[in-house]
Amino acid sequence: MKNIKDTYKRLFVGIFTLIVSQLSIAQQSDSIEVSLLTCAPGNEVYSLYGHTALRYHDLRTGEDYAFNYGVFNFNKPFFSLRFLFGLTDYELGVYPFPLFAKEYGRRGSQVTEQVINLTTEEKKTLYKALIDNYRPENREYRYNFLYDNCTTRARDILERSINGRIKYVNNENYQTYREMVHQYNSKYPWAAFGVDIALGMAADIKVGERKLQFLPDYLMMDFERAQILSDGIYRPLVALSRSAVEPGVNIVEEPFPLTPTECALILLTLSLALMAIELRRKRVFRLWDTILMSLTGIAGIFMLALFLSRHPTTSTNLQLLLLNPLPLFFIYRLWRKPQSNLYWKISVSLIVLFFIGACIQNYAEGMIFVGIALLTRCIIHLKR
Repeated sequence: MKNIKDTYKRLFVGIFTLIVSQLSIAQQSDSIEVSLLTCAPGNEVYSLYGHTALRYHDLRTGEDYAFNYGVFNFNKPFFSLRFLFGLTDYELGVYPFPLFAKEYGRRGSQVTEQVINLTTEEKKTLYKALIDNYRPENREYRYNFLYDNCTTRARDILERSINGRIKYVNNENYQTYREMVHQYNSKYPWAAFGVDIALGMAADIKVGERKLQFLPDYLMMDFERAQILSDGIYRPLVALSRSAVEPGVNIVEEPFPLTPTECALILLTLSLALMAIELRRKRVFRLWDTILMSLTGIAGIFMLALFLSRHPTTSTNLQLLLLNPLPLFFIYRLWRKPQSNLYWKISVSLIVLFFIGACIQNYAEGMIFVGIALLTRCIIHLKR
């Protein structure tokens, strides 16, 4: 009888230990929060569109890390040249969340935290995937502003870790890439000008839903309304939203006093004034031609590099008709054979095509006025 009692006692203790162990594991899992961090836009060019990161926070142990896919190194060899050709490599950085929060607090940028509604197994899967991503051989990736950036990387690794799929609300909010980018650089006309110079026709095609999620704010809004469908059961994707870093004071530097349009109008006014003087005096100011040809030719090298680069939407840019390296090959001819009209005939054809192209592509601010200014030079030379 005693042996039977001892057997039952050991069995009870074993079952009790197992239950306590399982409760401890469950408690440990429940103590873990995985969050999407959305950082408000800043004032620097690289921060105008905001930022996204992931937070892994164990409330029981205090383990608290930010997983940031937006780390890059300005000091890498040929960084600027690689960026121009779309060959920039970003990497996953991992550091304590308080440091991450302190940095954005210093900038005055609010950080919104959305706690993702994951199961125990999904949290384990995600953590394993993040650690695997952080291995030296895996942490670097080829950055692409529209298709593969810090925001899409965070979204994709979350989607792959879920046992089921995320169903986003189809809000039919179709916009072009150019329209979306303009929402963030409207207060920075020269930043908008730089982006519009680089983007081609493909940036004016309307896209919707998933393709809009390359911007942090759009992903945050989509996550807020999304549901997880798993084994026929729906559950909200976001369990809780809160502010991880309160908004502070953003110090805005004084921009360049003239807008791109104003600069283009000054150029056009000067070109028309010189044209009037040339027609009156029956002479040509070749020095002015040299300045314009040099500037457009140098800008054309930049445009050609973008045309040949791996950047999205830059290979269909009709502004290359106006800004191209061709003038650089004719500056010598301008002075040695001033009577030759070959360059001006080619140029007027390209400018006309540029004006026609305005019907199918949105050009950078002021570029039409630049085109008219260059057209005046063609008129002067072809009238001789």
